[in-house]
Amino acid sequence: MPATTHIRRWKTLALTTSAVLVGLTLPTMTATPASATTTAYDSTYYKNAIGKTGSSLKSSLHTIISSQTKISYSAVWDALKVTDQDPNNSNNVILLYSGTSRAKSLNGGDVGDWNREHVWAKSHGDFGEVTGPGTDLHHLRPADVQVNSIRGNKDFDNGGSTVSGGGGSLTDSDSFEPRDADKGDVARMILYMAVRYDGGDGFADLEPNEKVNNGSNPYIGKLSVLKAWSDEDPPSAFEEKRNQVIYDTYQHNRNPFIDHPEWVDAIW
Repeated sequence: MPATTHIRRWKTLALTTSAVLVGLTLPTMTATPASATTTAYDSTYYKNAIGKTGSSLKSSLHTIISSQTKISYSAVWDALKVTDQDPNNSNNVILLYSGTSRAKSLNGGDVGDWNREHVWAKSHGDFGEVTGPGTDLHHLRPADVQVNSIRGNKDFDNGGSTVSGGGGSLTDSDSFEPRDADKGDVARMILYMAVRYDGGDGFADLEPNEKVNNGSNPYIGKLSVLKAWSDEDPPSAFEEKRNQVIYDTYQHNRNPFIDHPEWVDAIW
Protein backbone atom coordinates (compact mmCIF):
# COMPACT_ATOMS: atom_id res chain seq x y z
CA MET A 1 0.00 0.00 0.00
CA PRO A 2 1.25 3.54 -0.67
CA ALA A 3 2.82 5.22 2.36
CA THR A 4 1.07 8.45 1.51
CA THR A 5 -2.11 9.15 3.42
CA HIS A 6 -4.35 11.52 1.50
CA ILE A 7 -7.07 13.73 2.91
CA ARG A 8 -8.82 15.10 -0.14
CA ARG A 9 -11.56 17.64 -0.12
CA TRP A 10 -12.70 18.44 -3.63
CA LYS A 11 -14.25 21.88 -3.86
CA THR A 12 -17.93 22.21 -4.66
CA LEU A 13 -18.58 24.41 -7.63
CA ALA A 14 -20.51 27.52 -6.66
CA LEU A 15 -21.61 30.04 -9.26
CA THR A 16 -23.52 33.25 -8.57
CA THR A 17 -26.25 33.30 -11.11
CA SER A 18 -27.81 36.69 -10.46
CA ALA A 19 -27.43 39.02 -13.42
CA VAL A 20 -27.90 42.74 -13.03
CA LEU A 21 -27.51 43.60 -16.69
CA VAL A 22 -30.06 42.66 -19.33
CA GLY A 23 -28.60 40.16 -21.75
CA LEU A 24 -25.66 39.19 -19.52
CA THR A 25 -24.43 35.72 -20.43
CA LEU A 26 -23.08 33.53 -17.67
CA PRO A 27 -19.66 31.95 -18.22
CA THR A 28 -19.46 28.35 -19.30
CA MET A 29 -19.12 26.00 -16.33
CA THR A 30 -15.65 24.52 -16.01
CA ALA A 31 -14.03 21.93 -13.76
CA THR A 32 -13.26 23.09 -10.23
CA PRO A 33 -9.67 23.02 -8.97
CA ALA A 34 -8.76 20.53 -6.29
CA SER A 35 -8.75 21.86 -2.75
CA ALA A 36 -5.81 21.64 -0.38
CA THR A 37 -4.41 18.17 0.16
CA THR A 38 -2.22 16.89 2.97
CA THR A 39 0.20 14.00 2.65
CA ALA A 40 2.60 12.09 4.86
CA TYR A 41 5.46 13.77 2.95
CA ASP A 42 4.56 17.40 3.68
CA SER A 43 6.80 17.70 6.72
CA THR A 44 9.72 15.94 5.04
CA TYR A 45 9.94 15.61 1.25
CA TYR A 46 7.79 18.66 0.42
CA LYS A 47 8.82 20.71 3.45
CA ASN A 48 10.37 23.55 1.42
CA ALA A 49 7.39 23.80 -0.94
CA ILE A 50 4.48 23.93 1.49
CA GLY A 51 2.72 27.29 1.53
CA LYS A 52 4.25 28.57 -1.72
CA THR A 53 2.54 29.43 -5.00
CA GLY A 54 3.44 30.47 -8.51
CA SER A 55 7.06 30.59 -9.64
CA SER A 56 8.28 30.17 -6.08
CA LEU A 57 6.41 26.88 -5.74
CA LYS A 58 7.60 25.70 -9.16
CA SER A 59 11.21 26.50 -8.30
CA SER A 60 11.01 24.72 -4.95
CA LEU A 61 9.44 21.63 -6.51
CA HIS A 62 12.08 21.59 -9.24
CA THR A 63 14.82 21.47 -6.61
CA ILE A 64 13.03 18.74 -4.67
CA ILE A 65 12.24 16.38 -7.54
CA SER A 66 15.56 16.90 -9.33
CA SER A 67 17.20 14.74 -6.68
CA GLN A 68 16.60 11.42 -8.38
CA THR A 69 18.24 8.16 -9.39
CA LYS A 70 18.30 7.88 -13.17
CA ILE A 71 17.84 4.55 -14.98
CA SER A 72 18.80 3.41 -18.47
CA TYR A 73 16.30 3.12 -21.29
CA SER A 74 16.74 -0.66 -21.41
CA ALA A 75 15.96 -0.84 -17.67
CA VAL A 76 12.63 0.90 -18.33
CA TRP A 77 11.17 -2.36 -19.72
CA ASP A 78 11.45 -4.20 -16.41
CA ALA A 79 10.53 -1.15 -14.36
CA LEU A 80 7.24 -0.70 -16.22
CA LYS A 81 6.36 -4.32 -15.49
CA VAL A 82 6.37 -3.31 -11.81
CA THR A 83 5.07 0.26 -11.86
CA ASP A 84 2.14 -0.54 -14.17
CA GLN A 85 1.30 -4.05 -13.01
CA ASP A 86 -2.35 -4.97 -13.26
CA PRO A 87 -3.63 -5.06 -9.65
CA ASN A 88 -5.90 -7.96 -10.64
CA ASN A 89 -3.33 -9.99 -12.58
CA SER A 90 0.34 -9.91 -11.62
CA ASN A 91 1.32 -11.36 -15.00
CA ASN A 92 -0.02 -8.31 -16.85
CA VAL A 93 0.41 -4.57 -17.15
CA ILE A 94 -2.31 -1.97 -17.71
CA LEU A 95 -1.78 -0.05 -20.94
CA LEU A 96 -2.10 3.73 -21.10
CA TYR A 97 -4.76 5.16 -23.44
CA SER A 98 -6.52 1.81 -24.07
CA GLY A 99 -6.81 0.59 -20.47
CA THR A 100 -6.14 -2.95 -21.73
CA SER A 101 -4.54 -5.55 -19.46
CA ARG A 102 -1.78 -7.26 -21.44
CA ALA A 103 0.85 -9.89 -20.63
CA LYS A 104 4.13 -8.46 -19.37
CA SER A 105 5.92 -10.83 -21.74
CA LEU A 106 4.41 -9.09 -24.78
CA ASN A 107 6.77 -6.15 -24.66
CA GLY A 108 8.31 -5.27 -28.01
CA GLY A 109 7.56 -3.62 -31.31
CA ASP A 110 5.19 -5.96 -33.10
CA VAL A 111 1.42 -5.68 -33.56
CA GLY A 112 -0.17 -6.94 -30.35
CA ASP A 113 2.84 -5.94 -28.23
CA TRP A 114 3.18 -3.06 -25.82
CA ASN A 115 6.06 -0.59 -25.90
CA ARG A 116 7.42 2.37 -23.97
CA GLU A 117 5.31 5.48 -24.56
CA HIS A 118 6.94 8.85 -23.90
CA VAL A 119 3.91 10.85 -22.77
CA TRP A 120 5.99 14.01 -23.17
CA ALA A 121 6.89 13.17 -26.77
CA LYS A 122 10.67 12.79 -26.97
CA SER A 123 10.84 14.91 -30.13
CA HIS A 124 9.42 17.89 -28.22
CA GLY A 125 12.77 19.14 -27.02
CA ASP A 126 14.72 16.52 -28.96
CA PHE A 127 15.89 14.54 -25.92
CA GLY A 128 15.31 11.15 -27.50
CA GLU A 129 15.99 8.16 -25.26
CA VAL A 130 18.87 9.71 -23.35
CA THR A 131 19.18 8.92 -19.65
CA GLY A 132 17.24 11.68 -17.94
CA PRO A 133 14.08 12.99 -19.64
CA GLY A 134 14.18 10.11 -22.12
CA THR A 135 14.10 7.51 -19.35
CA ASP A 136 12.08 9.23 -16.63
CA LEU A 137 9.48 6.76 -15.36
CA HIS A 138 7.15 9.54 -14.30
CA HIS A 139 6.17 10.03 -17.96
CA LEU A 140 6.94 6.61 -19.46
CA ARG A 141 4.03 4.20 -19.64
CA PRO A 142 3.29 0.89 -21.38
CA ALA A 143 1.05 1.42 -24.42
CA ASP A 144 -0.22 -0.69 -27.29
CA VAL A 145 2.22 -0.44 -30.19
CA GLN A 146 -0.43 0.65 -32.69
CA VAL A 147 -2.15 3.11 -30.37
CA ASN A 148 1.24 4.55 -29.46
CA SER A 149 2.02 4.98 -33.15
CA ILE A 150 -1.28 6.81 -33.72
CA ARG A 151 -0.52 9.18 -30.85
CA GLY A 152 2.99 9.72 -32.26
CA ASN A 153 4.29 13.09 -31.08
CA LYS A 154 0.96 14.89 -31.21
CA ASP A 155 0.08 17.51 -28.65
CA PHE A 156 -2.90 16.99 -26.35
CA ASP A 157 -6.28 18.59 -26.99
CA ASN A 158 -9.97 17.70 -27.12
CA GLY A 159 -11.68 16.23 -30.16
CA GLY A 160 -11.08 14.06 -33.16
CA SER A 161 -12.16 10.66 -34.39
CA THR A 162 -12.10 7.39 -32.48
CA VAL A 163 -8.74 5.65 -32.13
CA SER A 164 -9.01 1.97 -33.00
CA GLY A 165 -8.22 -0.03 -29.87
CA GLY A 166 -7.78 3.20 -27.93
CA GLY A 167 -10.41 2.63 -25.26
CA GLY A 168 -12.34 5.74 -26.26
CA SER A 169 -9.35 7.94 -27.10
CA LEU A 170 -9.73 10.41 -29.96
CA THR A 171 -7.30 11.93 -32.44
CA ASP A 172 -7.08 14.33 -35.36
CA SER A 173 -4.21 15.59 -37.51
CA ASP A 174 -2.45 17.52 -34.77
CA SER A 175 -3.70 16.37 -31.37
CA PHE A 176 -4.63 13.40 -29.22
CA GLU A 177 -7.31 13.07 -26.54
CA PRO A 178 -6.84 10.12 -24.15
CA ARG A 179 -9.76 8.17 -22.79
CA ASP A 180 -11.39 9.86 -19.79
CA ALA A 181 -9.75 7.57 -17.22
CA ASP A 182 -6.26 8.62 -18.37
CA LYS A 183 -6.75 12.34 -18.90
CA GLY A 184 -5.62 13.39 -15.44
CA ASP A 185 -2.68 10.98 -15.55
CA VAL A 186 -1.49 12.51 -18.83
CA ALA A 187 -1.86 16.06 -17.53
CA ARG A 188 0.07 15.38 -14.33
CA MET A 189 2.85 13.58 -16.23
CA ILE A 190 3.24 16.50 -18.65
CA LEU A 191 3.32 19.06 -15.84
CA TYR A 192 5.82 16.96 -13.85
CA MET A 193 8.15 17.08 -16.86
CA ALA A 194 7.75 20.85 -17.14
CA VAL A 195 8.85 21.30 -13.52
CA ARG A 196 11.58 18.65 -13.50
CA TYR A 197 13.34 19.70 -16.72
CA ASP A 198 13.91 23.45 -16.80
CA GLY A 199 17.02 23.67 -18.96
CA GLY A 200 19.50 23.41 -16.11
CA ASP A 201 20.68 19.84 -16.74
CA GLY A 202 21.92 20.35 -20.27
CA PHE A 203 18.46 19.37 -21.55
CA ALA A 204 15.78 21.58 -23.05
CA ASP A 205 13.56 23.73 -20.87
CA LEU A 206 10.24 21.91 -21.19
CA GLU A 207 7.06 23.97 -20.86
CA PRO A 208 3.35 23.54 -21.61
CA ASN A 209 1.74 26.11 -23.87
CA GLU A 210 -1.57 26.86 -25.58
CA LYS A 211 -0.62 25.51 -29.00
CA VAL A 212 -0.66 22.29 -30.95
CA ASN A 213 1.77 21.44 -33.75
CA ASN A 214 4.71 22.30 -31.51
CA GLY A 215 6.97 20.02 -33.51
CA SER A 216 10.51 19.73 -32.13
CA ASN A 217 10.14 22.78 -29.91
CA PRO A 218 10.32 21.95 -26.18
CA TYR A 219 6.62 22.64 -25.66
CA ILE A 220 3.44 20.62 -25.43
CA GLY A 221 -0.10 21.95 -25.48
CA LYS A 222 -2.68 22.72 -24.62
CA LEU A 223 -2.13 23.89 -21.07
CA SER A 224 -5.73 24.96 -20.47
CA VAL A 225 -6.95 21.53 -21.60
CA LEU A 226 -4.39 19.71 -19.45
CA LYS A 227 -5.45 21.75 -16.41
CA ALA A 228 -9.09 20.88 -17.03
CA TRP A 229 -8.21 17.19 -17.42
CA SER A 230 -6.31 17.21 -14.13
CA ASP A 231 -9.36 18.64 -12.37
CA GLU A 232 -11.84 16.31 -14.08
CA ASP A 233 -9.81 13.13 -13.46
CA PRO A 234 -8.20 13.29 -9.99
CA PRO A 235 -5.43 10.84 -9.03
CA SER A 236 -6.58 7.23 -8.85
CA ALA A 237 -5.33 4.52 -6.51
CA PHE A 238 -3.40 3.04 -9.46
CA GLU A 239 -1.69 6.36 -10.16
CA GLU A 240 -0.86 6.92 -6.49
CA LYS A 241 0.60 3.44 -6.12
CA ARG A 242 2.66 3.95 -9.25
CA ASN A 243 4.06 7.19 -7.84
CA GLN A 244 4.99 5.37 -4.65
CA VAL A 245 6.74 2.50 -6.43
CA ILE A 246 8.84 4.92 -8.48
CA TYR A 247 9.77 6.75 -5.30
CA ASP A 248 10.53 3.67 -3.21
CA THR A 249 12.20 1.41 -5.77
CA TYR A 250 13.53 3.29 -8.78
CA GLN A 251 14.02 7.05 -9.00
CA HIS A 252 13.41 8.07 -5.39
CA ASN A 253 11.55 11.18 -6.49
CA ARG A 254 7.83 11.87 -6.69
CA ASN A 255 5.34 13.48 -9.06
CA PRO A 256 4.11 16.35 -6.86
CA PHE A 257 0.90 16.79 -8.85
CA ILE A 258 -0.25 13.31 -7.86
CA ASP A 259 0.34 14.10 -4.19
CA HIS A 260 -0.95 17.68 -4.44
CA PRO A 261 -3.19 18.09 -7.52
CA GLU A 262 -4.10 21.59 -6.34
CA TRP A 263 -0.54 22.66 -7.14
CA VAL A 264 -1.42 22.57 -10.85
CA ASP A 265 -3.56 25.68 -10.45
CA ALA A 266 -1.20 27.14 -7.86
CA ILE A 267 1.57 27.25 -10.50
CA TRP A 268 -0.34 27.72 -13.77
